[in-house]
Amino acid sequence: MSEWAQLRAAILETDHLVRALASGRRKGQPAPVVEGREVRRVELRVVDLKGGRHLQVVSYDAVQAHTTNHLLGDAAAAAVDGLLAQPFANWHVDTATETHQLRVTKKGVPMLHTSTRAEPVEVSRDHDRDKDRLLREDDPALVALGISDAQGRVKPSRQAKYRQVEEFLRLLDASLTDGLAKGHLRTPTADDPLRVVDLGCGNAYLTFAAHQLLTGPVEAGGRGLPVRMTGVDVRQQSADHNSRIAAELGIETDFVVGTISDASLELAPDVVLALHACDTATDDALARAVEWGAPLVLAAPCCHHDIASQLRKAPPPAPYAALTRDGILRERLADTLTDALRAELLRGLGYRVDVVQFVESAHTPRNTLIRAVRVGEASEAATHDAPHDLAVAWGVRPKLAELLGR
Repeated sequence: MSEWAQLRAAILETDHLVRALASGRRKGQPAPVVEGREVRRVELRVVDLKGGRHLQVVSYDAVQAHTTNHLLGDAAAAAVDGLLAQPFANWHVDTATETHQLRVTKKGVPMLHTSTRAEPVEVSRDHDRDKDRLLREDDPALVALGISDAQGRVKPSRQAKYRQVEEFLRLLDASLTDGLAKGHLRTPTADDPLRVVDLGCGNAYLTFAAHQLLTGPVEAGGRGLPVRMTGVDVRQQSADHNSRIAAELGIETDFVVGTISDASLELAPDVVLALHACDTATDDALARAVEWGAPLVLAAPCCHHDIASQLRKAPPPAPYAALTRDGILRERLADTLTDALRAELLRGLGYRVDVVQFVESAHTPRNTLIRAVRVGEASEAATHDAPHDLAVAWGVRPKLAELLGR
């Protein structure tokens, strides 16, 4: 039986399927397309609906998740065949008794590795996850953080925060899956877990949520990874508060008091997170990530006052005076210009960078996320020319360039 046939059989053995995940694109191939949309990954599981048992397919593009349900039998088999025909680079299939990992090499050769579980896991068909949530509303961490109430329901006043964290986790999950499959991230072990740092963690919503998702058992919707989380914040009060919650939850996490620029970590992190670090604090986070040589960086900027202030003082390039004449347009331009400069600086330092919307504007107007994956060495030409020319044209000096000495 071929590798693809074995993988297909494992997915369609629906009585035992826990989860199947496809991600990445093959070298030299276009992006996978599902339901007419370019997607970055798809997740499959079996769920019980009113109309019977279905194969649920959740596909993720750069913005959101899309769900389709296929009745088990010919419809589900056709859906699986369609997905297997797409140029995904990696497949990960968990069943009750086995784990199957398939990687397509640069030459297009499928390499399948199958391992047997020490003990079978229970398969859940519960459709409580019908809203595509990565973290259940009744997760103990959400209750302890005050996002959910004692009955395990997200409080109306905390819906926006819950949504922000969920969507950030979605991009983190996809980025980790892709990074581990492609070798940009090392494979963590119990003795040397994946090191994740949340810079400017505040009340550690993201720190705890990421821990729950990444370390949770696969059969319960987690990722089953050995992970060590560290939160960094300048306030001792935050560290004390977060440490108390960690103790209540029985979670091993570290909370370091200090500025983003000066915080001392025993070991350099593999993954750097920063959710809504205000203004140039995002630049501090990106600069520390570069200093550590972090393979994966996810940063959602908050405000962009620094460049906005500089635009008020600097004459714009001649053809573009109208873009800064009105305050609201100048502020929006500052947002775009700041993140464009950050992205170009990181690209010049060997990172592959995407700037995406990670949550709808209805939940927060600060919904841009910078995702950077270290894939190579710094390019002197790219490091100096692109961001330098853009900054000179607008008469601004980006904080990140200053921190990086560029």
